[in-house]
Amino acid sequence: MLEVALRHRFGRAGFALEAAFTAPSQGVTALFGPSGCGKSTILAAVAGLLRPQEGRIALDGAALLDTARGIFTPPERRRCGVVFQDARLFPHLSVAANLRYGLRRAPRDATGPGIEEVVALLGLGPLLGRQVPRLSGGEKQRVALGRALLSRPRLLLMDEPLAALDAARRQEVLPFLARLRDAAGLPILYVTHALEEVDALADALVLLEAGRVLAAGPVEALTARTDLPLARRRDAGVLLACQVAETGADGLSRLAFPGGALLTTLPPGPPGTRLRLRLRARDIAVALAEPRDISTRNVLPATIAAIQPAPAPQEVFLQLAIGPSLVLACVTRDSVARLGLRPGLALWALVKAVTFEHRVAAADPPDAPAAGA
Repeated sequence: MLEVALRHRFGRAGFALEAAFTAPSQGVTALFGPSGCGKSTILAAVAGLLRPQEGRIALDGAALLDTARGIFTPPERRRCGVVFQDARLFPHLSVAANLRYGLRRAPRDATGPGIEEVVALLGLGPLLGRQVPRLSGGEKQRVALGRALLSRPRLLLMDEPLAALDAARRQEVLPFLARLRDAAGLPILYVTHALEEVDALADALVLLEAGRVLAAGPVEALTARTDLPLARRRDAGVLLACQVAETGADGLSRLAFPGGALLTTLPPGPPGTRLRLRLRARDIAVALAEPRDISTRNVLPATIAAIQPAPAPQEVFLQLAIGPSLVLACVTRDSVARLGLRPGLALWALVKAVTFEHRVAAADPPDAPAAGA
């Protein structure tokens, strides 16, 4: 587990950071928030590139920083693999030589993947003989990921690694990041202001604003909260963990989740593939009686768990329980009054099969089927 508790101020009236959170020993913990909220400052402190005025950073119980005890482990001894926005590769070396440099930085007694394994994981085989200036932005970032992993770190730090890429290159790199997450078995601290990257990669989320931690915890739980800034976004909604149950000849796929299933036009992969969908609150309608003879394919029995304020004064969020799963629907206050909506009321949730915009990077297919399959 990674433990972080920091206090730091830049100048007498400058930016102040006061943040504390923990991150699990494996998987991606995303530091998320607007520009200037302190994400990269936290990452620099964890890497040892910033010496905070007060704080403690510990990895698996071993202190990397403890100002109260006078402990400050130098950056080169922290065994952090760092990937920045710009790949920072050696331009005069080939891809293979850049990877070998990472391996040379690994401690002699450290265990970890070899070059062949990393090359296969990140699809670098066709690039090994090429010089860095001949690589695309996405290819450079994949090489940077490989070099960081070959240094056999105890912790991977990524500072907006996709921010400098266009949309096509980001989509190219995201699946490789997901593979790395699943194969590395390391804690990964991932800085981003892109919600799509959080949806695709994050297991845990640390939500930051103005140098403070607003909330921290499992990403699915935080997306279902309406008291956080995430609920003020137009794409506000929950992340739903799904598994592909079947793909039909009609072009629709059935995605099972605990409590039910959804039909989608997305091509999500073969049966057994795990993924997460963002169900946007504005894409969900409700009905008191089961609708018939309509084009909407997803009509799910639900119960209103709570009615909570929405950012717009004329709207509210309905927290809907579909079995053990919770989703959000955004409706008008007029609809609440007209339909007599109240907590505990059973109704039907309607979701069009064409509304799913975010197909996220998936893990390898599991052995067991998902609940609801």
